[in-house]
Amino acid sequence: MGSFDTDPQLVADSYPVTELPLCQLRLMDDARFPWLVLIPRRPGTSELFELDAKDQQQLWREVTTVGEAFLRLCKGDKLNVASLGNMVAQLHVHVVVRRRSDAVWPKPVWGEGSAEPYDLDGLASMRDHLLAQIDNLDLD
Repeated sequence: MGSFDTDPQLVADSYPVTELPLCQLRLMDDARFPWLVLIPRRPGTSELFELDAKDQQQLWREVTTVGEAFLRLCKGDKLNVASLGNMVAQLHVHVVVRRRSDAVWPKPVWGEGSAEPYDLDGLASMRDHLLAQIDNLDLD
């Protein structure tokens, strides 16, 4: 297996949170929406079907388990999950908590308005709360 590097655009747009059994977990730098990105640490992978069956199962376990905890943490109304890859080919899955009161509901978050970067306190708070939730999850 080759070396794993996170796409530079994902690095520029998000902050690292933790390493899950399969995925790197990152928080998108847009405080308007609670938004995570899970990136399987499999070099050269751009499509879900390129993962073997075990990794596909693990990816969905991580996405659904982390997503459920994130939805509860952020007191959302809906959890959006998507793997698009139009802008960044590296396989990654977006997990976005939506609220009926958010600025673009019910439209998708992509391409709507301008991102509002986290301030350092908001970033630290979100990361700490998220890590506290993840520590209690069975992801193996």
